[in-house]
Amino acid sequence: MTTAFTHLDSPLGRLLLSGVYEGDGPLALSAVTAPGQKGALAEPADGWVHDPEALAPAVEQLTAYFAGDLKSFDLPLAPVGTEFRQRIWSALDDIPYGATVTYGELGEAAGQSPRAVRAVGGAVGANPLLIVRPCHRVLGANGALTGFAAGVDAKRWLLAHESGAALF
Repeated sequence: MTTAFTHLDSPLGRLLLSGVYEGDGPLALSAVTAPGQKGALAEPADGWVHDPEALAPAVEQLTAYFAGDLKSFDLPLAPVGTEFRQRIWSALDDIPYGATVTYGELGEAAGQSPRAVRAVGGAVGANPLLIVRPCHRVLGANGALTGFAAGVDAKRWLLAHESGAALF
């Protein structure tokens, strides 16, 4: 399996996008990471192929999102994670643009026990597809901007961007 990558300059800094070719189909996006993101690569791994053309659809959609012209993504995705994490990540796709949910609400939407909040939080924190799978739309039970892999300032920026609020 070949992994392709490219970079995108964004309001959050220089994003690293990577994707994999699965069979004869198109490239599937496997990760979007931001500078300083916990547990994520800052630079491509050895053996990855720089292929901006293959990742052009992701770059175009992310660029449109940052311009305020796109509210949902339509890309083939191939994040790597356990079955539990895949269920949680899939539930992220159902959070509407500009809306927020709590970790408990997200867990319920994914069919989890309300007591699984920590496990849900761990899965959200491990989301490899920042922005595309909108983990920034998940808040603490009291509405607090709890952790975000790319930092709380980035989460605040994304939520303000989606709400149309003035950015500081």
